[in-house]
Amino acid sequence: MLNKHLFLALFLGFLVQLPSYANTKTSNEQHVETVDARFAAWQRQFKRKALEQGIKSHIFAHAFEHITPDQSIIKADENQPEHVRPVWQYLESAISSWRVARGKALLAEHRRTLDAIEKEYQVDRHVLVAIWGLESSFGRHLGNKNIIRSLATLAFEGRRANFWEQQLIAALHIIQNGDVTLDKMRGSWAGAMGQTQFIPTTYLAHAVDFDGDGRRDIWDSPADALASAANYLQHSQWNPGQSWGFEVKLPTLFEYDSADGQQQKTLQQWLDLGVRIRKDRELTEQELAMSASIILPAGYRGPAFMQLDNFRSILKYNQATSYALAVGLLSDSLQGELFSLHRWPQDEVPLSRTERVELQELLNQLGLDAGKPDGIIGVNSRKAIREFQLNHDQPADGYPSNRLLDKVREIHQAQP
Repeated sequence: MLNKHLFLALFLGFLVQLPSYANTKTSNEQHVETVDARFAAWQRQFKRKALEQGIKSHIFAHAFEHITPDQSIIKADENQPEHVRPVWQYLESAISSWRVARGKALLAEHRRTLDAIEKEYQVDRHVLVAIWGLESSFGRHLGNKNIIRSLATLAFEGRRANFWEQQLIAALHIIQNGDVTLDKMRGSWAGAMGQTQFIPTTYLAHAVDFDGDGRRDIWDSPADALASAANYLQHSQWNPGQSWGFEVKLPTLFEYDSADGQQQKTLQQWLDLGVRIRKDRELTEQELAMSASIILPAGYRGPAFMQLDNFRSILKYNQATSYALAVGLLSDSLQGELFSLHRWPQDEVPLSRTERVELQELLNQLGLDAGKPDGIIGVNSRKAIREFQLNHDQPADGYPSNRLLDKVREIHQAQP
């Protein structure tokens, strides 16, 4: 039998431990309270800004009722995937047989609406339908996040806070204008909305009421959504009657460093250098005088594309080159041109984010300015890669391959 004095000592020892559990719980509760308190303070400050910019007090109160920070939004904003899909896999998905077939059916179904949109905005219908398909699978996937909560979380979280506050005030104006009810204002985690995935400021500037019902409804009206996209492209210097670009064949001794998407020549000048358009077509004098540049989305081992001014207009819709290329190729596929993967280097394994960061760090250490080592291979990183390739007698395509990383490691290790 347990000695009663020993039992009492053990019991008192247990009681002594209770406050530590209570303190742990209190600490967690205090953390929640701290976040809630900081969010409430931010909300009071933001409300003053919103009211100063014309938002009515009752609209703000209704929109922010029960709004709390959404941790999944912060994770989505901060998350950088360890691996990225190669561009050819992205294109294969973007230009799927289903998307092409569905796009063709919708071209026929909305023929009269598209006739009217083309007449009004002078933007090619196939490009509009391609954007529709890529942004929301033709209205099937609009996103289910509360736009107000998403934007409030991003503005409160602090990264690019001014940008997100601007988007949030624009979203409140949309509700106040009566274009959409609060419960319908849903979209992506980053605040993109409707069948054409406009952010709020783009919506205010370019959304149109094309079906004449008095509302700019990019959520439920394909006419409004397509016309809004056309209006946006028109204001992005879309050139009527001009292609987005072509796939081209480069000559054997082509200087790959000129295929950076920035160096522009007339189409005739590129042809004089031995570049050939793969499509069998006659070019007019006007087309031969067009300004064009060349891109190598998968490096020198993959296909080359000549991008015209309309490609740059699509880039203003979404700055990713792979996206603009997908829009162009999907628009071609809707007109009967089949996309092929046989010229893409499908044996290439893309660099992971860790490897891309390492590449940027090593290039910087070698005195080549690759920019901030963030794993995003942008203009500065590609410029640094090309400079390295030129210095070491490699094809200067600016492409971050495993072979390139191995060579950069080798040169870095040989440094004194």
